[in-house]
Amino acid sequence: MIELKPFAALGGADHGWLKAKHHFSFANYYDPSNMGHGALRVWNDDEIAPNTGFPAHPHRNMEIITYVREGAITHQDSLGNKGRTEAGDVQVMSAGSGIRHSEYNLEPTTTRIFQIWIEPATDGGQPTWGAKPFPKSDRSGKLVTLASGFADDGGALPIRAKARVLGTTLKAGETAEYSADKARHIYLVPAAGSVEVNGVRVNARDGAAIRDEATLKITALEDSELVLVDAA
Repeated sequence: MIELKPFAALGGADHGWLKAKHHFSFANYYDPSNMGHGALRVWNDDEIAPNTGFPAHPHRNMEIITYVREGAITHQDSLGNKGRTEAGDVQVMSAGSGIRHSEYNLEPTTTRIFQIWIEPATDGGQPTWGAKPFPKSDRSGKLVTLASGFADDGGALPIRAKARVLGTTLKAGETAEYSADKARHIYLVPAAGSVEVNGVRVNARDGAAIRDEATLKITALEDSELVLVDAA
């Protein structure tokens, strides 16, 4: 089963400095029938104006993954971590028992990100932060695991959830396949381009909520970049 969530139909807000679209209920967009997809709780499509951003604020008991589509995001937190994550790279924050952080676009151009929140397998624990480059050339034509709570997913940023975040870039006509337990919750969003997933067209920034599909066949209808979450 594939439920398409067209970008134009997503909830959202325009704060001037921040233009946000919400795939699931978030902030002032509330829909009790759209509170997440399994352990995937938030998928925000954010456009952040130059020299603006999110001032320091708290989180706890959430795995927060930032996928940078364009520009760069600069992170600072209450543990003393500082870092700049640029387009194509990923950062992960395990909020654990509690952390404060800020995220700013200090670049001269708009930064565009996917912000993904996944509920952890257990609450509490020491908060952590990390970032890693994932060159698009290394994931051309194949799905690469970017963040994972599974020990066998070597090379991925660790998260404390029974979930993984994957990414790929596909040239027009290329196909990637992904196999998953039919009981799990898959959510897929093209950052750019358009793809066909088991016969269903998914355009740029649309969401596809997937259940009861043992194998996904993802075919690029044009040059495309996409992110996929496999969650409990």
